[in-house]
Amino acid sequence: MMKKEEYSKLVKQKSPNSPVVTNCLKAFLIGGFICLLGQILTNLYIYLNIPEKDAKTLCSVSLVFLGVFLTVVGVYDNIAKHAGAGTLLPITGFANSIASAAVEFRSEGFILGVGAKLFSIAGPVIAYGTFASVIYGFVYWIYTLFAK
Repeated sequence: MMKKEEYSKLVKQKSPNSPVVTNCLKAFLIGGFICLLGQILTNLYIYLNIPEKDAKTLCSVSLVFLGVFLTVVGVYDNIAKHAGAGTLLPITGFANSIASAAVEFRSEGFILGVGAKLFSIAGPVIAYGTFASVIYGFVYWIYTLFAK
């Protein structure tokens, strides 16, 4: 039987070295480009005389649409192969995770395939966000009672 140290040494020898600096640079550049695109969209909407609050909302909607569209046509995953976390963290990454689950099961129909899988990723995230905001609100309310 192989010892833990021997196994770790064997895995280290057989595993390819990851180009950490290159991967971080790609993630930074592509993630930064997505953020730059968001800023460009916001500025464009403001330039078109849309109020700033609405322009920011339209920017989010546009980026979600772009993330879903690029996922459906098969481009987003190719970008993500190079960018890694650079495409995972922005709002487009969340859109990609929801859309890719739905697209994967489209052969099972729109209700039991796409509809059911669409919320397999989004459902827990939305439920956690709602639950966390209720807990935060309750803690804040208790704090304001005793802060007076």
